[in-house]
Amino acid sequence: MKNQSRLIREWTWKEEIRHRDIKEKIAASIASKVRDGEVIGAGSGSTSFVALQAVARRVHAEHLRVLMIPTSFEITLFCNQLGLPVTTLSEYTPDWSFDGTDEVDPAHNLIKGRGGAMFREKLLICNSPVVFILADKSKQVEQLGQTVPVPVEVFPMALSYVEKVLYTYNPVSIQIRTAQGKDGPVITENGNLILDVRFQEIPLHLEKSLKAIPGVIESGLFIGYKNIQIINN
Repeated sequence: MKNQSRLIREWTWKEEIRHRDIKEKIAASIASKVRDGEVIGAGSGSTSFVALQAVARRVHAEHLRVLMIPTSFEITLFCNQLGLPVTTLSEYTPDWSFDGTDEVDPAHNLIKGRGGAMFREKLLICNSPVVFILADKSKQVEQLGQTVPVPVEVFPMALSYVEKVLYTYNPVSIQIRTAQGKDGPVITENGNLILDVRFQEIPLHLEKSLKAIPGVIESGLFIGYKNIQIINN
């Protein structure tokens, strides 16, 4: 017998979804790509959530068989609510994936991680032959870092060391991300902290440089990924 709690059935997006009409058009484009028997990676964020709803409508209307690989517990709950079966990267490699972004530059470099799931999102992107990044005009910038800081996921015991090394990069600011709805900092699904770091400029090597700092689990920089395609309408 199928068992779904009332809490899952009533689960909804936590805040108002901005530019909903534009995101619905992008979501329809994603849903049109679904084919029977595919394994599809689903990223985090409000645009991905709207796309997931569109995918579910098509899957159920056409009785398609798909498996979803979600990048966060939140998206896992939405898959359960929408009747989309889930799996993991341990079991399957996705045929393709979709995800949102916080910024995208003309070279298709990204800043992601406002939702705190950049580690799993990066794993998904690295395992996908093609990733459709859903980016309306509000996410498009000339240079990365114009509107959002770079999220850096840090192992808690390494916080002081990572902070010291980050200051050698002459950042504009470094802040521990504070949670909404709980006291204290955001804790990622991997049990780590997030630092939001603003840089005056973001060189192409910065992603690798940040990852090389002991204690840094991942950053929200996605630079030079050739499998990324941008969908903006």
